[in-house]
Amino acid sequence: MFFTRLLSSIVLVIVALVTLLQGGYLLAAVLLLISLVAYRELSQACNGDSINGREGKKMNALEAAGYIGILVYYGIVVFTGSQAAQMLSILFVMIGFMFVYVFTFPKYEASQVMAAFFSFVYAPVMFSFIYQTRELRHGIYLVWMIFISSWICDTFAYLTGILIGKHKMTPKLSPKKSVEGAVGGVAGAALAGALYGYLVVESVVSEQQITWIFALISGIGAMISQIGDLAASAIKRNHNIKDYGHLIPGHGGIMDRFDSVIFTAPMIYGLALLFIR
Repeated sequence: MFFTRLLSSIVLVIVALVTLLQGGYLLAAVLLLISLVAYRELSQACNGDSINGREGKKMNALEAAGYIGILVYYGIVVFTGSQAAQMLSILFVMIGFMFVYVFTFPKYEASQVMAAFFSFVYAPVMFSFIYQTRELRHGIYLVWMIFISSWICDTFAYLTGILIGKHKMTPKLSPKKSVEGAVGGVAGAALAGALYGYLVVESVVSEQQITWIFALISGIGAMISQIGDLAASAIKRNHNIKDYGHLIPGHGGIMDRFDSVIFTAPMIYGLALLFIR
């Protein structure tokens, strides 16, 4: 199991390196595929389907509306770059879900419609901020902060929790996570962000003191990433499932592996707009 997880992690790192360095249409296409899978995983989970129960299950009208909405949304993100158009597309996707709800009534319950729209915003829309961060000025450097603040935080939180973790952070939701681990994760991510800023980015962005800015951005991102991790776990607990899927050997589904990245992506994008000139 360990070697399976390790091999999957190596493949994911290679894919991340290639797509993030290349950016553009390649990154957008990869994120689109990831978003389509994550949407299905999350919407199925919210509707209470087990992993085994999903196999061979036909697509319903709500799912079809969601897939169409994701394609349209990503088209707008990539080809227009307009924030106003993105907001309008999200509203039109909601209207599309309501269209299906009304004209197929009483086939779907209101809770299913809300779950479909929630799944659309939670995964595809938030994933898109990886691409949008990459498209910013200095985006080729900024986009790595999304992964530094989430994956480095996970590693340091785990190690700190093992070494000195005593106080449970959310005992009913995730008994193994400790307050000390959470603090260690944030501190580790901030340190990694500072080192990355100092060693890699400081010489490129000479008009700003990047080191402390990257430390701050990574620390805040790390705090948010832990909320993302716990939120994804809470949804699984609510619906009595272990994993969202089994696409990634040793890790589960897209939502299992990228639960924290989903939250850090829009946060890093917003902080970059705020702090980076």
